[in-house]
Amino acid sequence: QVTEESLQADSDADSISLELRKPDGTLVSFTADFKKDVKIFRALILGELEKGQSQFQALCFVTQLQHNEIIPSEAMAKLRQKNPRAVRQAEEVRGLEHLHMDVAVNFSQGALLSPHLHNVCAEAVDAIFARQEDVRFWLEQGVDSSVFEALPKASEQAELPRCGQVGDRAKPCICRYGLSLAWYPCMLKYCHSRDRPTPYKCGIRSCQKSYSFDFYVPQRQLCLWDEDPPG
Repeated sequence: QVTEESLQADSDADSISLELRKPDGTLVSFTADFKKDVKIFRALILGELEKGQSQFQALCFVTQLQHNEIIPSEAMAKLRQKNPRAVRQAEEVRGLEHLHMDVAVNFSQGALLSPHLHNVCAEAVDAIFARQEDVRFWLEQGVDSSVFEALPKASEQAELPRCGQVGDRAKPCICRYGLSLAWYPCMLKYCHSRDRPTPYKCGIRSCQKSYSFDFYVPQRQLCLWDEDPPG
């Protein structure tokens, strides 16, 4: 299975973006905003019209960016591909990260969290999710609390079933969505040479990483992909 990706870097805005299409047609984008310590995952999921869904459904997941998980934007801006059609295999497969998204992000105030949020999550106005622990970090960084809205409390959510176990499409449930970044430059490589006193940058290391997001939906209809495998 080959995934086509496009990577972009903006060293002025100190950000990186990656876009790829999943085999089922879903468009996934990943944005790393180094200035604000924010990363944004967005999925545009094609709707199944015969199931009464709209043409597509958009989800946005916003989490804290750790600076060691991807190369800096100025290094990304310098990357060149000799052969854009080459099929590349990630050198390192990083473990699946499971995230429980228990806070909603208020789209109208989203620019206070990251200036990229308005563009990236424009189609997902009512489906932008974050995590309590990341929210605490951002509040300490001075982000205004009006950006975040409470979802049903964790204790109430804990009692809700997974969407895959719910037959009634009008009932609330906990939805799971998974995505994978097939190839991204996760680290800089440094080389040593006799005639240079300090190690110098001489390439990148590539990684693949998968994410799984759990989040509250008020209706099962909003999570039709999350089916329990037939037992």
